[in-house]
Amino acid sequence: MSSREDILARVRAHKPALERPLPQVPFFDPPQGTDLLAAFRTAFVQMGGTLPDCGPDDPLDVARAMVAGMPVSCSRVPEIRGNRVLTDDTPPASLADIDIGVVRASFGVAETGSVCLTEVDLQVNTLGYLPQHLIVLLDPARIVSNLHRAYQRPEWRSMHYAVLQSGPSATADIEGVLVHGAQGVRSLRLFFIPAPNG
Repeated sequence: MSSREDILARVRAHKPALERPLPQVPFFDPPQGTDLLAAFRTAFVQMGGTLPDCGPDDPLDVARAMVAGMPVSCSRVPEIRGNRVLTDDTPPASLADIDIGVVRASFGVAETGSVCLTEVDLQVNTLGYLPQHLIVLLDPARIVSNLHRAYQRPEWRSMHYAVLQSGPSATADIEGVLVHGAQGVRSLRLFFIPAPNG
């Protein structure tokens, strides 16, 4: 037995046998009847995201028109077609020339205006960051109130990769000049569209 193993064995042998439950952390839920969709909209726009005005048009048609106008597009949603096909073997760096990407978020967080993107939503993780522009579809029924509720979602335990993304990439210097797209997507447009499978 090495000295390391000897030390660890002694620590384990003398470890106190205390059974202490984890503290109960409140969820800090908003008041009953709070409009989560309205709260999400406000926070999302404050974070630099764009909610296109679809008027009487079908939001899917508006999103399709945005994608159709771009030379190189990549879509991970069956409702909208892109002209770049992704596979599990697609090299992540090869998505650097994508003009617009389209993904569906697993869920949204009203408190922060964030969307959760997982390895399943993206297939190739760089799809969320290398395109010039990103369109996100979000089922309004999948908006949780705050981060406490967000971290109860199964994505954090069932996925190898999951991230909360809030708005487009942005950076500001000491003089307060804000630049979008410095380290990621230049714009993030979101459409509230129910998930096909409910």
